Amino acid sequence: MFTHWSALSPNRGVRSRSINAENRTGAAGGAGRAASALGPGRKGAAYLPLPAGESLTLAEIEGPGVIRHIWITVADRTPDGGPFVLRDLVLRAYWEGSEEPAVEVPLGDFFCNGFATRALVTSVPIVVAPTGGMNAYFPMPFRTHARLTLESQHGADLPHVFYQVDYTTGDEIAADTGYFHAQWRRSNGSTPLGTDHVVLDGVRGRGTYVGTYIALASLQRYWWGEGEVKFFVDDDEELPTLCSTGLEDYAGGAWAFQDELRNDPEPEVLTFSAPYSGYPYHSARDTTKASPFATHMPPMHGLYRWHLPDPVYFEERLKVTLQQIGAWDHGLFERQDDLSTTAYWYQDSPGGPRAPLPPAPERRPR
Repeated sequence: MFTHWSALSPNRGVRSRSINAENRTGAAGGAGRAASALGPGRKGAAYLPLPAGESLTLAEIEGPGVIRHIWITVADRTPDGGPFVLRDLVLRAYWEGSEEPAVEVPLGDFFCNGFATRALVTSVPIVVAPTGGMNAYFPMPFRTHARLTLESQHGADLPHVFYQVDYTTGDEIAADTGYFHAQWRRSNGSTPLGTDHVVLDGVRGRGTYVGTYIALASLQRYWWGEGEVKFFVDDDEELPTLCSTGLEDYAGGAWAFQDELRNDPEPEVLTFSAPYSGYPYHSARDTTKASPFATHMPPMHGLYRWHLPDPVYFEERLKVTLQQIGAWDHGLFERQDDLSTTAYWYQDSPGGPRAPLPPAPERRPR
C-alpha cells in the first residue's frame, strides 16, 4: 500500500498546495502576505510559537488529497526547559475526522532522531539535514480530511516552530490505498529476561509494514545486537513468518558496525546512513549538559530499516517484536536494554491500535 506517487503524469484536477506560517490554510494565492521590517510580503511569518503545554495545528486539509512532504525544525533545547525538546514534543496525524490519531510519536523519534539528540539521516523517506532540518517523504493519502498537530509537553515555551506541509488535492485515491500510521513504544530496561520488546501489536485488517526506527541504550556490558526482529503475519502464533538474523543485520550492517572484530586495539565504530537502512547515531557521552557530574552514559545506538523495496504485506493482522539478546566470548545471553522503537505502516482503516504514549518524563533518556 506504499505508493510512489508519480509527478510525471498528474491527473487532471490535481493541485499543488503548501501550508506553513506564511499560509496557514494552504489557500491558493494566500502565501507570502505577512509583513516584516522589509515591507509587505517580505518574509513576515517564518515561524509560529508553541507555548508549554499547548498544541499547534500544523495542517488541516479537506480531501481527497495526499500529504507528500513534511519539513519541520525546532531548537533541540531551551535555556529554562531542559534539553529534551525532541522527546517532549509529540507529532500526531488524524485521518477522515477520526478522534484517535493514526500517528503518535515523539517528534525526534519520528525523524529517526532518538534520545532527544540530533543525528544526520540521509534515507529515502526520512532526511535530517544540517542543522536539524527534519523531512518526511512518506506519502499520506486521505479521502475527506487530514489534520496534523504538534503538542508540547515541554517545560518551557518554544518561541519558534518552523514547518511546511506540502500536499496535493483532487487526487484519485484508489479503493485499496491504505492510511499511513506510526507508533512509538519503549521498554525501559524493565522487561523480564527473555522477554521480547514489542514494536507493534494489535493491528487488524489489511496493510503494509514499511519501516522501523530503533533507539537502543545499552544497559549491560558486551555486544547488544544479536536480537532478531520477528514479523508475525496473519495466522502466525508461536513462530513468525519473517525473522531477521540479528539487529545489525536487520539494519543492513554486519559484524557489530565495527571496522574489524578485535579486542586490541579498541575497534572503531562506523556509523552510516543509506537509502533504505542505516546506523546514523552512536554515542557514549552525555551531550545534553543536563548534569555537571557525569559526561559518560550508556552507549546509545540509533538504527533504521525501510521496507520500501521489500514491504511486509499482511491481510488480517500483524505483530512485530525485537529480541533482547547479546553476545560475548562465551556465547549468547539474554539482555535488558532501554529500547525505544517507532513502527511505520499503512492499513485499510484510518484508525488503528494505540499503545498508550507515556508522559514526557517517562520518555526521556535516563
